[in-house]
Amino acid sequence: MSMTLDNKKHSYADYILEKEETYEVIAGEILNMSLPSPTPKHQDVVAELTAEFKMFLRGKECIAFSAPMDVCLFATETTKKENIFDWVQPDLFVICDRKKIKDTNIVGAPDFVIEVLSPSTARIDRWIKFNSYEKAGVKEYWIVDPANMFVEVYKLRDTSFHQAGIYEQEESITVGIFPELKIDLKNIFKERV
Repeated sequence: MSMTLDNKKHSYADYILEKEETYEVIAGEILNMSLPSPTPKHQDVVAELTAEFKMFLRGKECIAFSAPMDVCLFATETTKKENIFDWVQPDLFVICDRKKIKDTNIVGAPDFVIEVLSPSTARIDRWIKFNSYEKAGVKEYWIVDPANMFVEVYKLRDTSFHQAGIYEQEESITVGIFPELKIDLKNIFKERV
């Protein structure tokens, strides 16, 4: 049985049982399903950012992951799958609490998330996921625009995201949760892929 967009509240238990398609769910509603594959430029940006974080975090407590991997934002170790109604697959994320890393997924909010915009996901990344990451307590969220070659950085202050800056191709970003990590955007954004 293939899932369709309907009025049913979808749980992670349903998703695990069906597993015919990959999709993300917020508040029991499917965000996307069968979207076009990401562009080469999108994938190159994700790969370059993943390389930066993987190299920096090698041998450290925190771990960087890239999609596809299910992140059950509001779940804990004891949350039953039928009670999970929010899961996403961020393009890149960092987990510093290794107890959140399970055999098949992540339970709980990442410390850091990057979403790389695509035409089909921009609204979701800017609004729906933004609000969910904020509510879940993600400490830092980057929205990366590969077409226009800039990064918006948001940091959690108390319970709200605040924009910490917008960075263009010729600039560098110091990662808020890892002040010793500086990302040179000219290595991330290339004129041609």
